Amino acid sequence: MEAATAATAAMVWFRKGLRVHDNPALDAARRGAGRLYPVFVLDPRYLRPDPAAASLGSARAGVARVRFLLQSLSDLDARLRRLGSRLLLVRARDDVGDAVCAALKDWNIGKLCFESDTEPYALSRDKKVTDFAMASGIEVFTPVSHTLFDPAEIIKKNGGRPPLTYQSFISIAGEPPEPVMEEYSELPPVGDTGEYELLPVPTVEELGYGDISQEEIPPFRGGETEALRRMKESLKNKEWVAKFEKPKGDPSAFLKPATTVLSPYLKFGCLSSRYFYHCIQNVYRSVRNHTKPPVSLAGQLLWRDFFYTVSFGTPNFDQMKGNNICKQIPWIGNEELFVAWRDGRTGYPWIDAIMIQLRKCGWMHHLARHSVACFLTRGDLYHRIYSPITFGKKYDPDGNYIRHFIPMLKGTSGTTFQHQYELSSEVKMVHHETASKECRKRMGEAYASSRLDGNPIEGKPSNVSRRKMSHGDQDASSPSIAKLLKRSS
Repeated sequence: MEAATAATAAMVWFRKGLRVHDNPALDAARRGAGRLYPVFVLDPRYLRPDPAAASLGSARAGVARVRFLLQSLSDLDARLRRLGSRLLLVRARDDVGDAVCAALKDWNIGKLCFESDTEPYALSRDKKVTDFAMASGIEVFTPVSHTLFDPAEIIKKNGGRPPLTYQSFISIAGEPPEPVMEEYSELPPVGDTGEYELLPVPTVEELGYGDISQEEIPPFRGGETEALRRMKESLKNKEWVAKFEKPKGDPSAFLKPATTVLSPYLKFGCLSSRYFYHCIQNVYRSVRNHTKPPVSLAGQLLWRDFFYTVSFGTPNFDQMKGNNICKQIPWIGNEELFVAWRDGRTGYPWIDAIMIQLRKCGWMHHLARHSVACFLTRGDLYHRIYSPITFGKKYDPDGNYIRHFIPMLKGTSGTTFQHQYELSSEVKMVHHETASKECRKRMGEAYASSRLDGNPIEGKPSNVSRRKMSHGDQDASSPSIAKLLKRSS
């Protein structure tokens, strides 16, 4: 009798994939289940308040991201309730894997379903749970649905190595699988949870982050409902979808962003990337001409998958040391300069406004991201470079964007504002011309060294001549920046 009961009890373990539509794990869990346990475990590693964090929140997530997650959980619970179910929210004391294993045992679960996750922390956590489940005779199903393709399959097709160019990835990947299109009228009822303390979705305040009354609430609400609404609203304009071209767009458009702003919904799995791709293809079939990858809207989803695949197949992808596809550039470490960049205190209005937008809204346009990342690291593959002055003038000539996010500049207008782009060097944290030249030199040496000897350099620039680099660049991490730091009066 006990075995028969276990066979009819299934758990769907939510982590990402916070949605009902196109959710293969949920679909598999419900099939043949007399009782269904939809579970989300609050992870202290992600949510525990950290007084030493740069902003209110945890060591790994600011308030904006945590609020988005909580809103997504509330929406998921509401959608499950409409189907006769509910979200079972459990708080882990320390280790999420231990909490899941305990619930599997205590609730006599016969089948466990959860979405595959390729991130290092998730791989370790999920192996622990899978090993326990298999040893306990529990059926385990872990479908790929956070990405269009299975990164492991792409790597296998490429001879065991991740493809390192977009075009090679595209040629290997082909077309993604179709999404699960079935809509449910009801789900199996929730089983008995015994003595477990099941929590309502907490508020940000209840997580213990302190006084957040002065924190601005981002304009983007989390959850599947908002994700689907935003996607449908974006795709309604078929001409915009057909002509979408990634390098184009206005990074200073903040009241009505120039993109879909679906990236956070894809990150948390409130929106299925396969469903989104499928809907884009439907639009393409209804128009005469449309842009193609890599610049098209569908091409952006393919970029996302490409980088997930490369990161999954590259050891130590998240760091420089031990990463065999990363150039070993001898960056300078200057915490004071980094904090000034992070907090929007560089003295360059365009850069500062973008960083303040990120802090307040939890989102920035991709060209704005390029700008601030380039300012910090000289980044974007080290080829396409953005000036912290001329790039801002191009997209925000009247300063409407900057004045919105930098209150001290709200009183300026017209010609007066133009001069704000040329602020006195006394308030700039680096001299653009000097820092950019020094950075070009060191970057060129690093690239030349790795080309000549076939090995990454170990923190010391070589004496070989640097190659020519594009002009108009800048950096906040060259060796002479500490000497160039200017104090605000």
